[in-house]
Amino acid sequence: MIKHRGFPGRLPGTDFQFTIRRPNPRGVTPITRRERFADRRAADKRADEGFLRALWEQFGDAPFERGNLDAGRLSWLFGREVVAAEDPFRPDDYEALLRVDPKAAALSFPQAADWGDSA
Repeated sequence: MIKHRGFPGRLPGTDFQFTIRRPNPRGVTPITRRERFADRRAADKRADEGFLRALWEQFGDAPFERGNLDAGRLSWLFGREVVAAEDPFRPDDYEALLRVDPKAAALSFPQAADWGDSA
C-alpha cells in the first residue's frame, strides 16, 4: 500500500479522517458510492470539501493510486467528483487508480473553481 506523503491525515481541527495508517489485516475495505442527501450536517459537507481540495492539491486531474486514502471518505465522493481511472476498476484494491473530475467538482463545490485553472 502506497502512503501519500504530504497528504493531510484528517481535516484540520476535526476527527474527520482522510488517511489510514496501515492496511486492514482482514481485507481491503471496498470503495462504494454513498448517497449524499441535502440534509447532511454542515461538518460532513466541510469534510467532503476539505478532502476533495486535498486530493486536488496533491494530484490535480492526474490519475492516482488509492493507497492509504480512507475508503469511507473516498466513498462520499466516488462516482461523482472522484472517478475510476482504469477499466476494470477494482474497488477493493489499494493499487486501484482514481482521478478527480474537475467539472463534477466545480458543480458540486462551486468554490472548487478557484482551486486551480482546470477545476
